[in-house]
Amino acid sequence: MDEAPRAREGGTERRAGRLASTAVLLGQRILFLVVVVLSGWAIYALFLDELDDGDRQPWVFVIIWALAAYVLVPRINRLLTRIYVPDYFIGRTRTADGLLGDPINLAVIGSAEDLRAAMLSCGWTEADPVTFRSSRHIITASILRRSYPSAPVSPLFVFGQKQDLAFEQEVAGNPAQRHHVRFWVCPPGWVLPGGFDVDLVGAATFDRSVGLSLFTFQVTHKIAARTDDERDWVVASLRPKADVHTIRHFSTGYHSRNGGGDAIETDGDLPVLTLRSDRV
Repeated sequence: MDEAPRAREGGTERRAGRLASTAVLLGQRILFLVVVVLSGWAIYALFLDELDDGDRQPWVFVIIWALAAYVLVPRINRLLTRIYVPDYFIGRTRTADGLLGDPINLAVIGSAEDLRAAMLSCGWTEADPVTFRSSRHIITASILRRSYPSAPVSPLFVFGQKQDLAFEQEVAGNPAQRHHVRFWVCPPGWVLPGGFDVDLVGAATFDRSVGLSLFTFQVTHKIAARTDDERDWVVASLRPKADVHTIRHFSTGYHSRNGGGDAIETDGDLPVLTLRSDRV
């Protein structure tokens, strides 16, 4: 006799939960819309004021750049990429704004713990998480050219989540230049196109300098175009700890640009590293 009332109560609670989630999502979207509109208006007003003012004020352009690069343009990119960029695995990472990022050019068979142990034992340093403190540290280190071997890397997304692991090797004590690679744990039961069963996928690129993103105008690392060279660098460093099998022509070789607007090229091959747990 009590089953029906409990079922109705459970259904009412689920509906209330869905309504609350919908209200929160709607509130977030309205807030984002208000922020974008106000930012656009501020850029417009400041720009007009600057044109009317005979004395140019450099700080005004700094404000315009900051609003455009870190508020307005990213919101526009997120809106457009939700419509036009595929939301499934195509062998590319995505930026926080939804733009296509670096190519997926590595795969790993083994656990994340074994991969971390292998990378650390082969001379790689795990990147610090992105926090206010670490972000401030890398900015000052880049400007003053001070070593920061565990500098954070920007988040890139695969499977709808940011990287689970990130490692780097600083070049000549300069945080503006570094070898680095990100790894993502594959969802349970997921296989690569073609039916290859792996545990993690990775994206290896080389940071050559610090500059402005072509698509958002944000300050970011600029990567070297020949991403295959960095892929091969990671593979060579892990050979003492892993067996390597390369899937030839996993994707078509291509030339493109990543989320920062940097030119990238790849031959489409995908090395698969099988970790030797007993030798890590």
